[in-house]
Amino acid sequence: MVDTAVLHSTTTESRRFPTADSRIEVENLSHAYQQRQALDNISFDVSCGEIFGLLGPNGSGKTTLFRILSTLMPVTTGTVRILGHDLATEVKAIRNLLGVVFQHPGLDAKLTVVENLRHHGHLYGLAGKTLRHRISELLERFGVPDRATERVEVLSGGLQRRVEIAKALLHSPRVLLLDEPTSGLDVTARRQLSDYLSVLAQTENMLVLLTTHLLDDAEACDRVGILDVGKLVALGEPEALKTQIGGDVVLIESMDNENLCTTIAERFGVSTVLTVGVGSPNPYIRIECERGHEFVRDVVAAFPEKIQSVRFGKPTLEDVFIKLTGNPFM
Repeated sequence: MVDTAVLHSTTTESRRFPTADSRIEVENLSHAYQQRQALDNISFDVSCGEIFGLLGPNGSGKTTLFRILSTLMPVTTGTVRILGHDLATEVKAIRNLLGVVFQHPGLDAKLTVVENLRHHGHLYGLAGKTLRHRISELLERFGVPDRATERVEVLSGGLQRRVEIAKALLHSPRVLLLDEPTSGLDVTARRQLSDYLSVLAQTENMLVLLTTHLLDDAEACDRVGILDVGKLVALGEPEALKTQIGGDVVLIESMDNENLCTTIAERFGVSTVLTVGVGSPNPYIRIECERGHEFVRDVVAAFPEKIQSVRFGKPTLEDVFIKLTGNPFM
């Protein structure tokens, strides 16, 4: 279940009062593959000028939801409206409003940057001076005008992703959908992409919706919906979601995590959980507590021979996921 307190603590007051033709509305959306429920009664909305992230581990339902929103799969149960159009009956009208960037590259590596954009523009009826001007404008905006005549295959992953987004924006869509947009990019390229998306949302009032399993990507969004096994378990601004965590989060590793987990709980009267986190194949002891620096000092003093490593910090969206689902974010 979605935490209703968090839902009501989001940017309701600060956001403009969007009309139906300026937002995506998803109501009671479900989808099943035979016996497996991929989406289970999902509801949320996104407004123009907003960057919205769908965060979840593999198998959470992100891909199914993305494929439905991008018109690749039909709505079977529930309702989806995109800028006032019903996805079940107005697919053609909706496709003209969408720019879509898929996780896997959609560029022809053997063609040049300009050739890729030109051919894509033709699909949307663009040609001649109008198309040339639009290509030039987008290459300039994404900082790749000097690479226009180079084959895509020689570009770095970050530059290719910029060209992918430029291609998606050729026909001036009002909605930009991106599936795992920073997958395979280095930290610098990911940060640059986040900056580009912010500019699009703020200066052009574009609705930007992305899926990701990367916590940093989700942190950069205006709002986040967290998915787990087909359910929307949380919805809100990243900072608002993290207020659900009490104080700091302490992570402890030892040679005998299971026994130490129980011993720490009994000794200090805290709730301990044995779990596995992103980027760590080994289990660790997770504790939520106030004044984490003092707790770390005391627990290390109490078990100096048993603790191999300990760290603490402010809560992350991974901590929100673990708290709400009881599952590791894998």
